[in-house]
Amino acid sequence: MTHSRVEQFHQERAGYNEILAQYANPEIKRFLGIDTTSYQDGALPKKTKELLGFVASLVLRCDDCILYHLIECHKQGVTSQELSETIGIGLLVGGSITIPHIRRAIKVWHEELGGHTLAVKGA
Repeated sequence: MTHSRVEQFHQERAGYNEILAQYANPEIKRFLGIDTTSYQDGALPKKTKELLGFVASLVLRCDDCILYHLIECHKQGVTSQELSETIGIGLLVGGSITIPHIRRAIKVWHEELGGHTLAVKGA
């Protein structure tokens, strides 16, 4: 049975987190707690924070982080148009080296998260 990229990511992440929990000292646990609480609704809604996390991960070229935030963006109701504009900012800031990461993200968005093809204005 073949697992989707999203299913595989969730399984691996859960397994890695179980092992990490066995070794995590107080500083690691505090950092992970900050990471979790930082993405909650505040002055900025969670949806906006996930888009920010996505674009930062894209610029830093962390495929695991990109996938995590892509999944969270989908959960928050991000549209394909919003994602496309966010990717444009990431490409502008990160440059052409981000293109392979963009391709992988869009493939998951399109094939697994229910994205759809966008009509590009002016094309």
